[in-house]
Formats: sequence, C-alpha cells, structure tokens
Amino acid sequence: MSNAPQKDRSATASYAEANPQLYAFLDWMTQQDPEYARAFKAYTALGASAGQALPIKYREMIMTAILVFMGRREGAEAHLKRAIEHGATKRELFEAAQAAGIPGGGITVGLWMQILTQFDRDGVFKNG
Repeated sequence: MSNAPQKDRSATASYAEANPQLYAFLDWMTQQDPEYARAFKAYTALGASAGQALPIKYREMIMTAILVFMGRREGAEAHLKRAIEHGATKRELFEAAQAAGIPGGGITVGLWMQILTQFDRDGVFKNG
C-alpha cells in the first residue's frame, strides 16, 4: 500500500477493500430504498472527500477517533487504512491517537495503538 495520496479512488472502494463486509449494508439499503441510498451515498462521499481546507487524511483521522472511542475496531481499521492511502504517516496516526486520548481516555488510545501495532507488524506503513 503506497502512502502517496490517492485522488480518484472513492471512499466506498477503499472501505470495501479494507473490509468487504463492513459496508455491505449499502447494497441491502439500495434494494429497500434506492432514492434514500443515493442521497446517503452522496452525503457520505462528500464528507469523506477532500474539503476546501481539510485533506482527506485528516478527515479519516477524525472519523477514526470517533469509531475507536465507540469501540468499532473494524470501522476504525478501514478509516485508518484510507488515511494511509491518502498520505498519513505512522507518526501522524500515532499523534492523532494521542490527541484522541485526551477526550476519549485510555481505552481510546489502547485500541488505536493496538490497530497501529498490527498495521506495523503487517507492513502497512511504507514511509515510516
């Protein structure tokens, strides 16, 4: 996995690659209500894309912090992988975990660090 920022890859594709089952509910939701599903996907695509001031890697770190605080490891892993896709380094993610721990406490730091430790063992970080 390269740490060069990816511009054309959709968030949905990134998350599905990180964990194919994580967002499988979107297919079911589309079957139930296509119009709502389109609106939901457009809303989430906008929130997960680069903003005017905040690059994707930072948006993904924010989403990760909330998911880790909630104990949602699978979602946090997917969002951390997307942050890495968009150029986040191991050190940036480490420091983001430190910041998330201020309001989120030791459990937040612990889970985030468990994920980073596993990523490090798996060779996910290519630029240090």
